[in-house]
Amino acid sequence: MALGEFDLIRSFFDRPGLRSHLTDVVGIGDDCALLSLQAGQQLAQSLDTLVEGVHFPKSCDPYLLGYRALAVNLSDLAAMGAKPHSFTLGLTMPEANNTWLQSFSDGLAELASMHQIGLIGGDTTLGPLTLSIQVQGTLPKASALRRKGAKVGDLIYVSGSLGDAAGALPDVLKGKTPKSADTPEQRHLLERYYRPTPRIPLGQWLLANGATAALDISDGLLGDLGHILKASQVGAELNTASVPVSKELENWLGPEQARELALTGGDDYELCFTWPAKTPLQLPDRLLADSPVTCVGRITSATGLVDAETAQPLSPKAYQHF
Repeated sequence: MALGEFDLIRSFFDRPGLRSHLTDVVGIGDDCALLSLQAGQQLAQSLDTLVEGVHFPKSCDPYLLGYRALAVNLSDLAAMGAKPHSFTLGLTMPEANNTWLQSFSDGLAELASMHQIGLIGGDTTLGPLTLSIQVQGTLPKASALRRKGAKVGDLIYVSGSLGDAAGALPDVLKGKTPKSADTPEQRHLLERYYRPTPRIPLGQWLLANGATAALDISDGLLGDLGHILKASQVGAELNTASVPVSKELENWLGPEQARELALTGGDDYELCFTWPAKTPLQLPDRLLADSPVTCVGRITSATGLVDAETAQPLSPKAYQHF
Protein backbone atom coordinates (compact mmCIF):
# COMPACT_ATOMS: atom_id res chain seq x y z
CA MET A 1 0.00 0.00 0.00
CA ALA A 2 1.39 3.41 -1.02
CA LEU A 3 2.14 5.86 1.73
CA GLY A 4 0.15 9.08 1.93
CA GLU A 5 1.99 12.41 2.24
CA PHE A 6 1.74 12.68 6.02
CA ASP A 7 2.60 9.01 6.60
CA LEU A 8 5.62 9.53 4.36
CA ILE A 9 6.77 12.54 6.39
CA ARG A 10 6.28 10.73 9.70
CA SER A 11 8.04 7.59 8.48
CA PHE A 12 11.13 9.12 6.90
CA PHE A 13 11.60 12.74 7.98
CA ASP A 14 10.18 13.13 11.49
CA ARG A 15 12.93 10.99 12.96
CA PRO A 16 16.06 11.03 15.13
CA GLY A 17 18.89 12.84 13.41
CA LEU A 18 16.49 15.21 11.65
CA ARG A 19 14.50 16.56 14.61
CA SER A 20 15.54 19.96 15.89
CA HIS A 21 17.50 19.90 19.14
CA LEU A 22 16.23 23.44 19.91
CA THR A 23 13.42 23.65 22.46
CA ASP A 24 12.00 26.94 21.13
CA VAL A 25 11.22 25.67 17.62
CA VAL A 26 7.85 24.42 16.38
CA GLY A 27 8.65 22.28 13.36
CA ILE A 28 7.08 19.40 11.44
CA GLY A 29 3.41 18.86 12.17
CA ASP A 30 1.92 22.35 11.85
CA ASP A 31 1.12 24.74 9.00
CA CYS A 32 4.23 26.84 9.59
CA ALA A 33 7.48 26.44 11.47
CA LEU A 34 7.96 28.86 14.36
CA LEU A 35 11.49 30.06 15.14
CA SER A 36 12.74 32.11 18.07
CA LEU A 37 15.84 34.28 17.88
CA GLN A 38 17.84 35.63 20.78
CA ALA A 39 18.05 39.40 21.17
CA GLY A 40 20.64 40.90 18.86
CA GLN A 41 20.63 37.91 16.51
CA GLN A 42 19.96 37.91 12.77
CA LEU A 43 18.65 35.07 10.58
CA ALA A 44 20.63 34.02 7.50
CA GLN A 45 18.78 31.99 4.86
CA SER A 46 19.85 30.20 1.70
CA LEU A 47 17.95 28.00 -0.74
CA ASP A 48 19.23 25.64 -3.43
CA THR A 49 17.25 23.55 -5.90
CA LEU A 50 18.70 20.37 -7.41
CA VAL A 51 17.06 18.79 -10.46
CA GLU A 52 17.66 15.22 -11.64
CA GLY A 53 19.50 15.20 -14.95
CA VAL A 54 20.74 18.77 -14.43
CA HIS A 55 22.44 18.85 -11.02
CA PHE A 56 22.77 15.11 -10.41
CA PRO A 57 22.57 12.05 -12.64
CA LYS A 58 19.57 9.78 -12.96
CA SER A 59 19.76 6.79 -10.60
CA CYS A 60 22.05 8.74 -8.25
CA ASP A 61 22.66 6.98 -4.92
CA PRO A 62 19.94 8.55 -2.70
CA TYR A 63 22.12 8.43 0.43
CA LEU A 64 24.84 10.48 -1.25
CA LEU A 65 22.21 12.76 -2.76
CA GLY A 66 20.70 13.52 0.63
CA TYR A 67 24.09 14.24 2.16
CA ARG A 68 25.24 16.45 -0.70
CA ALA A 69 21.97 18.39 -1.00
CA LEU A 70 22.24 19.56 2.60
CA ALA A 71 26.02 20.10 2.44
CA VAL A 72 25.87 22.62 -0.42
CA ASN A 73 23.34 24.69 1.52
CA LEU A 74 25.31 24.58 4.76
CA SER A 75 28.29 25.86 2.81
CA ASP A 76 26.39 29.11 2.18
CA LEU A 77 25.96 29.55 5.94
CA ALA A 78 29.68 28.88 6.43
CA ALA A 79 30.55 31.65 3.96
CA MET A 80 28.71 34.22 6.08
CA GLY A 81 29.97 32.86 9.39
CA ALA A 82 26.49 31.78 10.50
CA LYS A 83 25.66 29.05 13.00
CA PRO A 84 23.30 26.42 11.51
CA HIS A 85 19.81 26.60 12.99
CA SER A 86 17.27 24.62 10.92
CA PHE A 87 16.25 23.65 7.40
CA THR A 88 13.21 22.88 5.28
CA LEU A 89 12.84 20.40 2.42
CA GLY A 90 10.76 20.57 -0.74
CA LEU A 91 10.76 17.11 -2.32
CA THR A 92 9.20 16.39 -5.71
CA MET A 93 9.44 12.76 -6.85
CA PRO A 94 7.86 10.51 -9.45
CA GLU A 95 6.81 7.91 -6.85
CA ALA A 96 7.00 7.29 -3.11
CA ASN A 97 9.60 4.54 -3.08
CA ASN A 98 10.23 3.43 0.51
CA THR A 99 13.73 2.12 -0.12
CA TRP A 100 14.78 5.33 -1.87
CA LEU A 101 13.23 7.52 0.83
CA GLN A 102 14.91 5.60 3.66
CA SER A 103 18.34 5.94 2.07
CA PHE A 104 17.82 9.60 1.15
CA SER A 105 16.69 10.52 4.66
CA ASP A 106 19.64 8.58 6.14
CA GLY A 107 22.04 10.74 4.12
CA LEU A 108 20.28 13.91 5.26
CA ALA A 109 20.31 12.74 8.87
CA GLU A 110 24.04 11.96 8.89
CA LEU A 111 25.07 15.52 8.04
CA ALA A 112 22.22 17.14 9.98
CA SER A 113 23.34 15.32 13.14
CA MET A 114 26.95 16.42 12.62
CA HIS A 115 25.88 20.07 12.62
CA GLN A 116 22.90 19.76 15.00
CA ILE A 117 20.52 21.23 12.45
CA GLY A 118 16.90 20.06 12.44
CA LEU A 119 14.37 19.58 9.65
CA ILE A 120 11.43 21.81 10.62
CA GLY A 121 9.08 21.59 7.63
CA GLY A 122 8.66 21.52 3.87
CA ASP A 123 6.49 19.91 1.24
CA THR A 124 6.23 16.76 -0.87
CA THR A 125 4.62 16.47 -4.29
CA LEU A 126 4.45 14.26 -7.38
CA GLY A 127 6.64 15.03 -10.41
CA PRO A 128 10.20 14.84 -11.80
CA LEU A 129 12.77 14.29 -9.04
CA THR A 130 13.64 17.74 -7.66
CA LEU A 131 15.03 18.74 -4.27
CA SER A 132 14.79 22.20 -2.72
CA ILE A 133 16.48 22.76 0.62
CA GLN A 134 16.39 26.03 2.52
CA VAL A 135 18.71 26.45 5.49
CA GLN A 136 18.54 28.96 8.29
CA GLY A 137 21.46 30.12 10.40
CA THR A 138 21.97 32.71 13.11
CA LEU A 139 24.63 35.33 13.74
CA PRO A 140 24.95 38.67 15.54
CA LYS A 141 23.13 41.50 13.75
CA ALA A 142 25.07 43.45 11.12
CA SER A 143 28.10 41.16 11.47
CA ALA A 144 27.80 38.73 8.54
CA LEU A 145 30.75 38.12 6.26
CA ARG A 146 29.73 39.37 2.85
CA ARG A 147 31.23 39.73 -0.60
CA LYS A 148 31.58 43.50 -0.46
CA GLY A 149 34.06 43.94 2.40
CA ALA A 150 37.43 43.32 0.67
CA LYS A 151 39.94 46.18 1.02
CA VAL A 152 43.00 47.10 -1.05
CA GLY A 153 46.00 45.25 0.38
CA ASP A 154 43.97 42.38 1.86
CA LEU A 155 45.32 38.89 1.29
CA ILE A 156 43.19 36.29 -0.49
CA TYR A 157 42.91 32.81 1.00
CA VAL A 158 41.15 29.59 0.09
CA SER A 159 40.43 26.58 2.26
CA GLY A 160 41.15 22.96 1.41
CA SER A 161 42.10 22.01 -2.14
CA LEU A 162 40.30 22.93 -5.35
CA GLY A 163 39.30 21.08 -8.50
CA ASP A 164 38.57 17.67 -7.00
CA ALA A 165 34.82 17.76 -7.57
CA ALA A 166 35.24 18.92 -11.17
CA GLY A 167 37.75 16.13 -11.66
CA ALA A 168 35.12 13.63 -10.51
CA LEU A 169 32.33 14.98 -12.71
CA PRO A 170 32.90 12.77 -15.80
CA ASP A 171 32.69 9.68 -13.57
CA VAL A 172 29.68 11.07 -11.68
CA LEU A 173 27.85 11.42 -14.99
CA LYS A 174 28.65 7.77 -15.73
CA GLY A 175 27.03 6.71 -12.45
CA LYS A 176 30.24 6.09 -10.50
CA THR A 177 30.21 6.42 -6.70
CA PRO A 178 33.00 6.15 -4.12
CA LYS A 179 32.02 2.50 -3.54
CA SER A 180 32.39 1.63 -7.22
CA ALA A 181 35.66 3.53 -7.77
CA ASP A 182 38.49 1.65 -9.44
CA THR A 183 41.45 3.46 -7.86
CA PRO A 184 42.19 5.39 -4.62
CA GLU A 185 42.47 8.62 -6.65
CA GLN A 186 39.08 8.13 -8.27
CA ARG A 187 37.55 7.28 -4.89
CA HIS A 188 38.98 10.46 -3.33
CA LEU A 189 37.58 12.68 -6.10
CA LEU A 190 34.15 11.06 -5.94
CA GLU A 191 34.08 11.46 -2.16
CA ARG A 192 34.87 15.14 -2.57
CA TYR A 193 32.03 15.53 -5.07
CA TYR A 194 29.37 13.67 -3.14
CA ARG A 195 30.44 14.56 0.40
CA PRO A 196 31.73 18.14 0.38
CA THR A 197 32.71 19.55 3.77
CA PRO A 198 30.78 22.67 4.80
CA ARG A 199 33.43 24.84 6.50
CA ILE A 200 31.09 25.91 9.30
CA PRO A 201 33.70 26.16 12.13
CA LEU A 202 36.11 28.04 9.87
CA GLY A 203 33.42 30.51 8.79
CA GLN A 204 32.43 31.23 12.38
CA TRP A 205 36.09 31.76 13.36
CA LEU A 206 36.66 34.12 10.43
CA LEU A 207 33.58 36.13 11.37
CA ALA A 208 34.73 36.48 14.97
CA ASN A 209 38.36 37.32 14.18
CA GLY A 210 38.46 39.87 11.41
CA ALA A 211 38.01 38.48 7.88
CA THR A 212 36.78 41.21 5.55
CA ALA A 213 34.86 39.26 2.87
CA ALA A 214 34.02 35.66 2.03
CA LEU A 215 32.02 33.32 -0.17
CA ASP A 216 31.96 29.62 -0.91
CA ILE A 217 33.47 28.30 -4.13
CA SER A 218 30.58 26.66 -5.93
CA ASP A 219 31.12 27.81 -9.53
CA GLY A 220 34.94 27.97 -9.78
CA LEU A 221 37.59 30.11 -8.06
CA LEU A 222 38.07 32.61 -10.88
CA GLY A 223 34.36 33.26 -11.25
CA ASP A 224 33.55 33.31 -7.54
CA LEU A 225 36.51 35.53 -6.65
CA GLY A 226 35.22 37.83 -9.38
CA HIS A 227 32.01 38.23 -7.36
CA ILE A 228 34.02 39.52 -4.38
CA LEU A 229 35.94 41.93 -6.61
CA LYS A 230 32.78 43.28 -8.22
CA ALA A 231 30.91 43.69 -4.93
CA SER A 232 33.92 45.31 -3.22
CA GLN A 233 34.85 47.44 -6.27
CA VAL A 234 38.46 46.29 -6.22
CA GLY A 235 40.82 44.14 -8.27
CA ALA A 236 43.19 41.29 -7.43
CA GLU A 237 46.46 39.61 -8.28
CA LEU A 238 46.18 35.83 -8.14
CA ASN A 239 49.17 33.51 -7.65
CA THR A 240 47.81 30.71 -9.81
CA ALA A 241 50.71 28.42 -8.93
CA SER A 242 49.80 28.73 -5.23
CA VAL A 243 46.20 27.54 -5.63
CA PRO A 244 46.07 24.25 -3.66
CA VAL A 245 45.60 21.07 -5.70
CA SER A 246 45.34 17.59 -4.22
CA LYS A 247 47.87 14.91 -5.10
CA GLU A 248 44.96 12.67 -6.06
CA LEU A 249 43.77 15.15 -8.70
CA GLU A 250 47.30 15.64 -10.07
CA ASN A 251 47.84 11.89 -10.26
CA TRP A 252 44.47 11.38 -11.94
CA LEU A 253 44.64 14.11 -14.58
CA GLY A 254 48.21 15.44 -14.61
CA PRO A 255 49.46 18.76 -13.18
CA GLU A 256 48.32 21.01 -16.03
CA GLN A 257 44.70 19.88 -16.22
CA ALA A 258 44.49 19.65 -12.42
CA ARG A 259 45.58 23.30 -12.17
CA GLU A 260 43.00 24.35 -14.76
CA LEU A 261 40.21 22.64 -12.82
CA ALA A 262 41.40 24.19 -9.55
CA LEU A 263 40.92 27.62 -11.14
CA THR A 264 37.69 27.06 -13.05
CA GLY A 265 35.98 23.91 -11.73
CA GLY A 266 32.99 24.15 -9.44
CA ASP A 267 31.31 22.15 -6.67
CA ASP A 268 34.21 22.16 -4.19
CA TYR A 269 32.33 24.29 -1.62
CA GLU A 270 35.53 25.53 -0.06
CA LEU A 271 35.75 29.08 1.28
CA CYS A 272 37.48 31.98 -0.44
CA PHE A 273 38.05 34.88 1.94
CA THR A 274 40.04 38.08 2.32
CA TRP A 275 42.13 38.96 5.35
CA PRO A 276 43.92 42.20 6.40
CA ALA A 277 47.60 41.93 5.49
CA LYS A 278 48.70 43.72 8.66
CA THR A 279 47.07 41.09 10.88
CA PRO A 280 48.77 37.67 10.96
CA LEU A 281 46.30 34.89 10.23
CA GLN A 282 46.70 32.49 13.14
CA LEU A 283 44.08 29.78 12.94
CA PRO A 284 43.75 27.43 15.92
CA ASP A 285 45.36 24.02 15.40
CA ARG A 286 41.94 22.31 15.58
CA LEU A 287 40.77 24.34 12.58
CA LEU A 288 43.96 23.93 10.60
CA ALA A 289 43.70 20.17 10.98
CA ASP A 290 40.22 20.15 9.42
CA SER A 291 40.40 23.24 7.20
CA PRO A 292 43.90 24.08 5.97
CA VAL A 293 44.05 27.47 4.26
CA THR A 294 46.39 28.83 1.57
CA CYS A 295 47.19 32.41 0.59
CA VAL A 296 46.66 32.72 -3.17
CA GLY A 297 46.82 36.45 -3.86
CA ARG A 298 46.06 39.98 -2.78
CA ILE A 299 43.47 42.68 -3.37
CA THR A 300 44.55 45.64 -5.53
CA SER A 301 43.12 49.03 -6.42
CA ALA A 302 43.20 48.31 -10.17
CA THR A 303 39.98 46.66 -11.30
CA GLY A 304 40.05 43.20 -12.80
CA LEU A 305 41.77 39.92 -11.97
CA VAL A 306 45.32 39.34 -13.18
CA ASP A 307 47.98 36.66 -12.88
CA ALA A 308 50.46 37.85 -10.25
CA GLU A 309 53.43 36.41 -12.17
CA THR A 310 52.64 37.51 -15.72
CA ALA A 311 50.29 40.46 -15.07
CA GLN A 312 48.01 38.96 -17.75
CA PRO A 313 44.25 39.21 -17.24
CA LEU A 314 42.50 36.11 -15.96
CA SER A 315 39.05 35.42 -17.36
CA PRO A 316 36.51 35.02 -14.55
CA LYS A 317 35.13 31.74 -15.87
CA ALA A 318 32.29 30.29 -13.85
CA TYR A 319 29.40 27.88 -14.20
CA GLN A 320 26.38 29.57 -15.75
CA HIS A 321 22.94 28.45 -14.53
CA PHE A 322 21.16 29.85 -17.61
